[in-house]
Amino acid sequence: MHGKQFVVLAAAIGASGCLSNPMPPQPGASPIQQARATLTVDGSIPAGEAVFTQLDNGIRVVLNVEGLPPGVHAAHIHETGSCAPPNYTSAGGHWNPEGREHGRDNPEGQHMGDLPNIIVGQSGTGTLEVIVSYAWIGEGGDTLLDDDGAAVMIHAGPDDYMSDPAGNAGPRIACGVIEPVG
Repeated sequence: MHGKQFVVLAAAIGASGCLSNPMPPQPGASPIQQARATLTVDGSIPAGEAVFTQLDNGIRVVLNVEGLPPGVHAAHIHETGSCAPPNYTSAGGHWNPEGREHGRDNPEGQHMGDLPNIIVGQSGTGTLEVIVSYAWIGEGGDTLLDDDGAAVMIHAGPDDYMSDPAGNAGPRIACGVIEPVG
């Protein structure tokens, strides 16, 4: 299991640095250094947690899931801080302040909210760690926590890293609203 986690982390860090036009720091954005989301299934069944930490050059995301079906699942950051069950469409599309296409393998991609797939083991747990380069948590502008917030989402299937708008990842199965810490 540790070997797979290392490969996912290495691939995630490599994929996150593919943005050709990095988003500049947001002047006047509030200095939020950390945010957190508690994921649920059907709005009430605990499904894990995501922690977002501001770095000098982006946001470190650590996603730990539990109680999910084993297999490979798409993980995304969505543009609106709402997780109304049953299908979580209230979270909107992927966080995409630069107006790109979906997927790290798409020549027009990628959305800022496109994360690598997460592997969930037979125990129903999985961990993903990634740096979203040139992204900012702070409220205001094109930051993660803009006026309508953001959410983290897990899908039923894997992201194909190409198909727009969501990587052909299937239904949304777990969601968490991202909230500032402190």
